[in-house]
Amino acid sequence: MWGQRAGAGGDGDPLAGFRRDRPAGGGGGGPNVPQGLLKAARNSGHLNLAGRDLSQVPQTVWRINLDTPEEANQNLSFGAADRWWEQTDLTKLILSNNKLQTLSDDLRLLPALTVLDVHDNQLASLPCAVGELENLQRLNVSHNKLKILPEEIKNLRNLKSLFLQNNELTCIPEGFGQLLNLEELDISNNHLSSVPASFSALTNLVRLNLARNQLKSLPTEISGMKRLKQLDCTCNLLETIPSELASMESLELLYLRRNKLRSIPEFPFCRSLKELHVGENQIEVIGAEHLKHLSSINVLDLRDNKLKSIPDEITLLQALERLDLTNNDISSLPYALGNLPHLKFLALEGNPMRTIRRDLLTKGTQELMKYLRSKIKDDAPPQNETTTTGTAMTLPSESRVNVHAIVTLKILEYSEKQTTAIPDEVFDAVGRNTVTSINFSKNQLNEVPKRIVELKETVSDVNLSFNKLSLISLEISVLQKLTHLDIRNNLLTALPDEMSALKKLQTINLSFNRFKTFPDVLYCIPTLETILFSNNQVGSVDALRMKKMDKLATLDLQNNDLLQVPTGAGELYDSEDPTLGGKSIPNSSSCHFSKGNSCRP
Repeated sequence: MWGQRAGAGGDGDPLAGFRRDRPAGGGGGGPNVPQGLLKAARNSGHLNLAGRDLSQVPQTVWRINLDTPEEANQNLSFGAADRWWEQTDLTKLILSNNKLQTLSDDLRLLPALTVLDVHDNQLASLPCAVGELENLQRLNVSHNKLKILPEEIKNLRNLKSLFLQNNELTCIPEGFGQLLNLEELDISNNHLSSVPASFSALTNLVRLNLARNQLKSLPTEISGMKRLKQLDCTCNLLETIPSELASMESLELLYLRRNKLRSIPEFPFCRSLKELHVGENQIEVIGAEHLKHLSSINVLDLRDNKLKSIPDEITLLQALERLDLTNNDISSLPYALGNLPHLKFLALEGNPMRTIRRDLLTKGTQELMKYLRSKIKDDAPPQNETTTTGTAMTLPSESRVNVHAIVTLKILEYSEKQTTAIPDEVFDAVGRNTVTSINFSKNQLNEVPKRIVELKETVSDVNLSFNKLSLISLEISVLQKLTHLDIRNNLLTALPDEMSALKKLQTINLSFNRFKTFPDVLYCIPTLETILFSNNQVGSVDALRMKKMDKLATLDLQNNDLLQVPTGAGELYDSEDPTLGGKSIPNSSSCHFSKGNSCRP
């Protein structure tokens, strides 16, 4: 080392190695780097120039391993700590939080680098010379303006961590798969529309972040990442997940939130999966086939989907600690959910829960779990009825009736049959059991089943949505305990005045019908808390009468024919249209009034 330094200064000159060959600032009038930092970097191999407002990297940095140090021109006597000829090659260079727009090809003069951090700059590209840093293990170029990556990046065979998030990348080089030692890759917050199949060669990858891109699909080859533990595809355009994903045995954390999924994938081989996040998608059904392989799952996020029910098989998730069902269309839960031994967090806000009292939903997970467990005991059939129930379940005439739902959940279920009338055997199956909920939705009913009056003493929830009802018969009016009535998506134009007898009705959904006037009878039901009346043809409402409905908290009149905010309702509150401002309905928390109308104050 000594001979090389002395010879570099000129033949025959004994002091040549101690002369200042370049200005301290790096030549060419570039930005200065304190000599103390450079001296310390020669001893430690680490140089941190973060947050120094640099617009270019000083030449002294690139040549730190080559040039005679400044101190050599000032001292001829050296202590052990000042032996510059015994310096350590630079292995860690931090240039983050500056104003760098380019990096010089002189980067190749630092071949010993193992860490290069240039995050939070203004780099539009990387020099091809980056591929010559054969010892590089960690490269951070996040939060820049990169649009492409140089093909030479594939030569970084020792690279273990690569951070490219928050750039403007639209594609990844095909040769990317040659980064065989890569363990951590973050390409989130870019503009990727696809992932190259060569990713399958990244067999040592443990963490992959593809969040916030424009991916419409994932390559089936991704299943070749046998060591992958964490995959984040949040905020993309995924409609399906390749079935091959199920063979990734090491996968522990899977984030698929904010996509366009209509179903969740099955995971027969993902025995290590701990967390599955599929919230904010378009999932309508979750079945036993989706749950039976998730025995190790701790966190299941299903919030903001279109789920209408949760299968009994949810109880197979014995390791479950957190279950988020917020903002779905779930009206009941399997009571056996209360027996999950480790469940500490259960979120149900934003669901039309009709089998659980509303006050219980606000008391926290432990109280809710206690309630569910108590209902299991309550619903156990008396021993002397076991045989009767067993017989009923095997009668051919009742083979289509969900007797289990009647006995355990108190629900009379006969939906999605496309029938024009409810068979007598459906009502016969009730027997001496108590029924609190009726679901006859998604059929072709043109009238309310007359035998519904047989359940008037117990039923509190009736769902007749998605049928062909053109009128509501008086049978509904005798259901004295009715609290929730769903008759959306029918052909209704009016409601009978006799419905004013429903003294406990809290929620009514009349959306997507053919009403041209707001039904007078609704003003006469003081217990109403929620009126959903969107997508009709109503031209006006009586705001003064509505203001007298003391318990009304939610009113949805979106997509009607309202031309103006009615007199006396100028202060109606609209959570999606703040121009209406204020609040006039007592206790109102949500009044969607002008969306899809032509309202004028």
